[in-house]
Amino acid sequence: MKLLRVGPAGNERPALLDEDGTLRDLSGIVADVDGALLGDAGAMARVREAAAGGALPVLDADGLRVGPPLGRIGKIVCIGLNYHDHATETGAAIPAEPILFMKAPDTVVGPDDTVLVPRGSVKTDWEVELAVVIGRTARYVGEDEDPLAYVAGYAVAHDVSERAFQIERGGQWDKGKNCETFNPLGPWLVTADEVADPQALSLKLWVNGELKQDGTTAEQIFGVADVVRYLSQFMTLYPGDVINTGTPAGVAMGQPDPKPYLRAGDVVELEIEGLGRQRQELKGA
Repeated sequence: MKLLRVGPAGNERPALLDEDGTLRDLSGIVADVDGALLGDAGAMARVREAAAGGALPVLDADGLRVGPPLGRIGKIVCIGLNYHDHATETGAAIPAEPILFMKAPDTVVGPDDTVLVPRGSVKTDWEVELAVVIGRTARYVGEDEDPLAYVAGYAVAHDVSERAFQIERGGQWDKGKNCETFNPLGPWLVTADEVADPQALSLKLWVNGELKQDGTTAEQIFGVADVVRYLSQFMTLYPGDVINTGTPAGVAMGQPDPKPYLRAGDVVELEIEGLGRQRQELKGA
């Protein structure tokens, strides 16, 4: 299924995009697309049954804002330097273990919402990423377990980053990752049963129509299953938590000087195979 949330920011309603591409209203069945829904097998079964029945009300998609496909996100855990080609382009050593940092849930906006270039920013950068959404509580996932059984679905994430804040201002990466609007998510939460292999997805990103990133999740150093198992040894993952799994080569930071960092007025478009497409116009904060 392709689950999404539509309507004004802060007042989105749950919806579903059916197999024919018709937008259908889920608000008569569930309150929201969130961790409470994803962690409730009975509720998810009712959504599937309603979707299969074809009787859900149709929504007019014309002019309707698409919000983030997940509400009330618990936490966003991010994996840094998780693609071989991205580590190479930045001159970084291949990590022996996943590099972790966090993004606050309030950085999340819709897939086509405005992204704000922070005040004083000179190095705002783009990063297309596969987002993994947790559907079952995961703690200490064992070697004899399938970590993918804890995944509810997948989405497109844009891990916008301010490199000067991240790298040149001391402390941890978080200050360059948590600026307002720095995590567009969506358009859809595609349930895990529709993604046969999360390590075989193409990712692309364009800036002002020019292709900048063209990669595949096969390049990940630590695959989705390994990341879920690894994180569960250090923190409990709950339904509705999100994992941003890293970006392939092609970011501004990895390009020759003068590096083409983002400015107000730029347009970024990105997509992941089967998971949909985003478009953001940048404006000054």
